[in-house]
Amino acid sequence: MNHVAPLPGTKRACVIGAGLGGLATAIRLQAAGVATVLVEARDRPGGRAAGEERDGFRFDGGPGVLNDRAALEALWALTGDDLSDAVTLLPVEPLCRYAWPDGTTFDLHADDGALTREIARIAPGDLAGYEDYARFTREMLAEFRTRPGPAPFSAFAALARAAPQLARHQAWRSLWSVIARSVKSEHLREALAVPALIGGANPFAASALLAAEHARERSGGLWWPEGGMGRLAQALQTRFERLGGTVRLHDPAARIHTLGNRAHAVETQSGWNDRFDAVASSADLVHTWRDLLGDAPRGIEMARKTRRRAHAPGLFTVSFALEGTWPGIPHRMVLLGPRFRGLVEDIYAHGVLPQDQMIWLDHPSLTDPSLAPPGKSLFHAAVPVAHLGKLPIDWETVGPMLEQRVLDEIGRRLVPDIHDRVITRFHTTPRDLALDFNASLGSGFGLDPGPLATGWLRPATRDARIGNLYLTGSCAMPGGGLPGALASAEICARTMLENLP
Repeated sequence: MNHVAPLPGTKRACVIGAGLGGLATAIRLQAAGVATVLVEARDRPGGRAAGEERDGFRFDGGPGVLNDRAALEALWALTGDDLSDAVTLLPVEPLCRYAWPDGTTFDLHADDGALTREIARIAPGDLAGYEDYARFTREMLAEFRTRPGPAPFSAFAALARAAPQLARHQAWRSLWSVIARSVKSEHLREALAVPALIGGANPFAASALLAAEHARERSGGLWWPEGGMGRLAQALQTRFERLGGTVRLHDPAARIHTLGNRAHAVETQSGWNDRFDAVASSADLVHTWRDLLGDAPRGIEMARKTRRRAHAPGLFTVSFALEGTWPGIPHRMVLLGPRFRGLVEDIYAHGVLPQDQMIWLDHPSLTDPSLAPPGKSLFHAAVPVAHLGKLPIDWETVGPMLEQRVLDEIGRRLVPDIHDRVITRFHTTPRDLALDFNASLGSGFGLDPGPLATGWLRPATRDARIGNLYLTGSCAMPGGGLPGALASAEICARTMLENLP
């Protein structure tokens, strides 16, 4: 740890959780002159993106790509530095390939000409309709996602001020309805809807606000940090420490102590205890309220309310390495099954484990060969499944069977002799998310980002009762994957700075 003693009178803050959102929050506070301590349960930063090395391969468990380069660059620009001096970002192209059992494929490109040719190939009648949808996504991004310094909406009265814009852009409509209004091809509709699922949202129920991410990816591109997401997390930690911040790794937060309506200290499992002027948690919401606030009345009240809210699905993942290289398999790919709406309903509503599946497949060693030894390849497959509250099965028994089914399907559609080529493989389940990351109900995304939990309607940055307790990261407002976590960090840090005594 690197610790720089704060000047007398310096305000002090603690950020709980060194995921990418927590790291970004801590960097912003420290750069603004607040003496900040970052507390992390694991022995390395990054949360699920921390990764691990096995048999000469560097596996990551976090996002398969970076889709908000500008927000990362801003963390270095705070003090006039350059992200490229710390991390090399490699472009990912195509942005994604979608593949169906009937042999149809569709590559989503950032380049307008390449994308037009792809649409003309699989859905020539939808060229004009896609452009209508693309225009809508650009308007949504400009209106709701790219405004400098987004302000938190902590009350419905504040949200009402945005009602005219929300109504004008029909944000009350579901994402699927907006897509279907413009595009008629079922294949193209599904391809445009899948990114919402990758962020934990049901496209048939989630707000059209989520359409902005399509424009973000096409305008800003997708990127991969050379060396993996774990290397990016390490670079963020180094950035924080060089600014004078203090990191406590492998020491889980055990309690946020309160006195009246103030959080005044943080205690960890090792017994470390220190006082702070403000505390921000990027941990799971239920864990923050139920476990970290302990028997504080506010914690009991909010844990009960949060537990009752709809949660996003869980994730089943399979990480594996193969002999050989596969230049024909892009960095990012989605293997869709014979059903789409029915599969989504099984996951979100019925809570069953269907025989068919949707596989989100990442092939990062294609973009970054340093992740694997020469002549070998690394993959990460994720399958959305119902969370533990809807699907209370024995994952220790089901996990190995589902891992086999995932590899069988990838072998059938992409690598015929996959089982002969496997060097190493392992899987994680919703139960692992619950045990290793305190994820409520084993959800891979926190609260379900439905119509009443999207953007400004997600949990507010600043608690209404404990005035110096804040929420940050993907579980808090505005939520939604890495862009949401980084936006939340900006909102949280600014709100803390405005309210520090």
